[in-house]
Amino acid sequence: MSRLPFLFIITGIFGFVMYHAFSLLSLTGWLGDELRGPEGWFHAHLFVLGWATMLAMGAIYQLIHVILQSNIYSLLLGYCHYFFFTIGLTGMLYGFIRGDVHWIAGSATLALIGILLFGWNMAVTLFRASQWNPVTISAACSCLYLVLTGLSGMLMGLNFAFGQWNGLHERLFGAHIWMGTLGWFGMLITGFSYKMLPMFYLSHNYSIRLQKVVLYLWNAAVITGVIAFLTGIKDGLLWFALLLLSAAMICYVYHLEQIQEKRHKKNPGPGIRWSVYVSRAFAVYVVALLIYSAQGTDLLLHPRVVLLSGWVYLGGWVSLTILGYASKIVPFLWWTHKYGKQAGRPGVPLMAGMLSERYVQWGIIAMVGGSLLLVSGILINLAEVMMVGGTILSLISIAYIANIALVFKR
Repeated sequence: MSRLPFLFIITGIFGFVMYHAFSLLSLTGWLGDELRGPEGWFHAHLFVLGWATMLAMGAIYQLIHVILQSNIYSLLLGYCHYFFFTIGLTGMLYGFIRGDVHWIAGSATLALIGILLFGWNMAVTLFRASQWNPVTISAACSCLYLVLTGLSGMLMGLNFAFGQWNGLHERLFGAHIWMGTLGWFGMLITGFSYKMLPMFYLSHNYSIRLQKVVLYLWNAAVITGVIAFLTGIKDGLLWFALLLLSAAMICYVYHLEQIQEKRHKKNPGPGIRWSVYVSRAFAVYVVALLIYSAQGTDLLLHPRVVLLSGWVYLGGWVSLTILGYASKIVPFLWWTHKYGKQAGRPGVPLMAGMLSERYVQWGIIAMVGGSLLLVSGILINLAEVMMVGGTILSLISIAYIANIALVFKR
């Protein structure tokens, strides 16, 4: 097994610890400030790129082999991708701390080169395999949205430096966020879940019709939202994008139930069960937000609603889903790497013994509790509640990821 996935996963774990360490130092006070300042940019990019994207890329490099039953196009491109993306991201974060535009611009260019190398590697791998189904198409779409997110970010940087396109910056910013969150993470999680959940549940003979429905609806939601932001025609169009997303989430959650109904394994592990629970919770939130914002699109863009939705989506659904899957994927990858050729021999540990399910269960429960407290603080606009919830969340998150990282010592 290549060491490439482990480079991304270990770096992602480090980024996760750094994000929560910085959050503890500020007692999550940065949430109450203007998020579009250097501190907000620093925390947002450390979370989205340094943690979630980094770990997701590592998982893709390994799981794409499971999905396609073929090797990735170029390992060398993968290592070059890691080098450019990691150096670029580190420089960007330093630039945000210093407030240095030149550092940010140069480093963002390196990070974008890394993303483009990743996109090319995935595109060639998928097209050479020619196995087009909801899983592979979702993976291709997610990578495309990541590339477009990087390009739109670069355009924003150029516009910030030279001021050539007055009025376009805000439109690009909205499209950048929409593609990077709903496009990249949304398509990645839904697509890979179609393969991962049946594997962990040992499910067979379930209908895949809803996978195609979710694929169409989710893409339509992303494209509609991007058009709304880029054209500036948000009235009605943005709400319609949310309507499409709501329909996609309802179909997605129902499909997860279909997979569970056909399972042959009662307990897939607490991380996998919680990935299903948080998907249900997010579906409820999206529908509630749809009903709330039916009074007017302006309600969707209120700073408090944007902050709340961002945390429910990224800090809730995306993060907890990745952490849940990581509790199964990381032990599987490491056991296969260390003991795959020695399976069945005396002294070889069982894969189930690599990570305590009890620690995973209570760790996720504690993180959910901290997240709910933090979200409650945002909802009622009370800094003290946000501080307590954020502190609990960060402390438990560091302990949880440390427990997963200890797998590499086994």
